[in-house]
Amino acid sequence: MSLQTALTGLNGAQTGLDTVSNDLANASTTAFKSQTAEFADIYPSGSSNVPGLGVTTSSMDTDFAQGAPVSTGNPFDAAIQGNGFFVVDQGGTQEYTRDGSFELNDSDELVSAATGAQVMGIQANGALGPITVNTGAMPATATTGLGLAFNLDSSTAMPTNPTFSPADATSYADTYPVTTYDSLGNANTVQLYFQPTTASAGAALSYNVYTQTPAQAAAATAATAAGTTLGSPADYSALTTLNFNSSGALVPAPTPPATTPTSGSPATLTVAGWGDGAAASTINFDFTGTTLASQSFALAGQTTPTGFTAGYPPGNYSGTTISSTGELVSTYSNGQSQDSGTLAIANFINQQGLTPLSGNLYASSTSSGQPVIDAPGTGQAGSVNGGELEQSNASTSELLVSLIEYQQAYQANASVIQTEQTDSTRLTQI
Repeated sequence: MSLQTALTGLNGAQTGLDTVSNDLANASTTAFKSQTAEFADIYPSGSSNVPGLGVTTSSMDTDFAQGAPVSTGNPFDAAIQGNGFFVVDQGGTQEYTRDGSFELNDSDELVSAATGAQVMGIQANGALGPITVNTGAMPATATTGLGLAFNLDSSTAMPTNPTFSPADATSYADTYPVTTYDSLGNANTVQLYFQPTTASAGAALSYNVYTQTPAQAAAATAATAAGTTLGSPADYSALTTLNFNSSGALVPAPTPPATTPTSGSPATLTVAGWGDGAAASTINFDFTGTTLASQSFALAGQTTPTGFTAGYPPGNYSGTTISSTGELVSTYSNGQSQDSGTLAIANFINQQGLTPLSGNLYASSTSSGQPVIDAPGTGQAGSVNGGELEQSNASTSELLVSLIEYQQAYQANASVIQTEQTDSTRLTQI
């Protein structure tokens, strides 16, 4: 009986040694979670007041305590601060990891550096999908809309010449250059002209707004050199009329005659061509927020109306950062940025029920329950530190103490077996 009991002790000590050895071997493994062998005693069924029959391994518990973060300098690395696991797709199978050692593969997809598994992110429609980063050039986008709020000076006198001409400074009060982009990404300056005029019906004060594109300016210069005058629309375009009430706020107004600018805000400028081979453009100008008061003329603010773009030239990829909420934001040399996706974080009702796999991976099980997936910082999901990795939580000093304890237990049980064998030999010789 003692031989069998000592043998269970020997097996238990060996399990403990194997567990501690594995923890020590992974003391430098990214995001490794140490394990502890749990043991239970064995007694004969239905018996009492008898010695036990030894020991058995009851479970293997995983310590999911947070490991210390360390900066890596790799912008694609990520460490979870708090609860949860990154979600990866390993050959069509969804698995989970705390190891945020990520990189881009040849298809610019974010993958695990350890296994090559695709890192899954939350897409715009809320579904899970692979994260792809555009490391190529960002194409140019033409300007389709600008929100411009101006401060107009109410003390400005009516123009000496009521017939507007871009070449005649006495026909308008103020001018302002606005940068727009065509379909080729070329920057084009559209000059805005503000002309005080007789108040429209229902308004206290009114301003006509005119525009001149580079092509119109070039045509006007050539006509002047030739001793001729072009006029609208070859020379300039009538954009809109801004009507103000007695408090200096924009008000709606009836549509003026066709010979004057179109009333209201927003207003649309159609450009047949920019003179550089770019496609025709239609630009929406929204003057909401423009005020009239005793103040210096100035641009008070510029925005991009909803559903429109301010336009930009082409740009080359500059780099990617991961925010605390898991967004991968790529930047480009044209000053633009692009959201490539949001890292998905999975949590489980019972994470002790996860099945450990090679490559710092875990698989769900009936014991762990199904994953609850959120964006970082929402629900039960922890936040994310970009450019960092979580270190192993295995404590070398504590493991060395455990290693000595299991070695002593192993040697003690081996001595019991040796003594039992010696006694058995003596008995057979009597």
